[in-house]
Amino acid sequence: MLDLHGFGDQLLQGASITIQLALSSLAVGLILGLLGASAKLSNIKPLQWIANFYTTIIRGVPELLTVLIIYFGATTVLMSIASVFGYDEYIEIGPFAAGVTALGLTFGAYATEVFRGALQAIPKGQHEAAIVLGMHPRRKFFRIILPQVWRVALPGIGNLFLVLLKDTALVSVVGLEDIMRKANVAVSNTKEPFLFYLVAAFMYLALTIVSMVVVHYLEKRASRGLTRG
Repeated sequence: MLDLHGFGDQLLQGASITIQLALSSLAVGLILGLLGASAKLSNIKPLQWIANFYTTIIRGVPELLTVLIIYFGATTVLMSIASVFGYDEYIEIGPFAAGVTALGLTFGAYATEVFRGALQAIPKGQHEAAIVLGMHPRRKFFRIILPQVWRVALPGIGNLFLVLLKDTALVSVVGLEDIMRKANVAVSNTKEPFLFYLVAAFMYLALTIVSMVVVHYLEKRASRGLTRG
């Protein structure tokens, strides 16, 4: 049996943190992606400029640098804002919050383009029919537009999530106790880098395979009722 020198439970705890980080970042990224896509397709120029600025900056900066900038910079920004209101206590952004913010921003920037393409793929007749039926714009979005966007965008979003899942390892550099961090601690104590990095690799691979199965199931579910040509 594989001897992990007592670090097996630590690695499993790290896997739990990795999953929480990935899912939290996914939630943030999906919201930002939908907002970004809607802004890019808006007729309001300032919204288009903001969305273009956001996607250009975030996609042009390496994820690791984004994590570091947010982890070390957010504290300074928040303390400056708080000082305006007379609050002068130290404010610290934890590794998990910094990771969710950084990975969520990155995921959202790429998801913006996926959602933009999906929104543009919906026939104009769908919008016109909803208007003729007297649907409120919010009701139209949730009942007519969003389900179709979800079906079209799901394959691209699924691929982005697989990348996100592996990018969670970057947050270990700021002290998050994820799989990578636990593996590094185990290596420093046992001096067996090959063993623990190999175990970490298999853990990420297992999470990726599970994610692929879930995405495939969601794609099949979203495609129910569609006729195959």
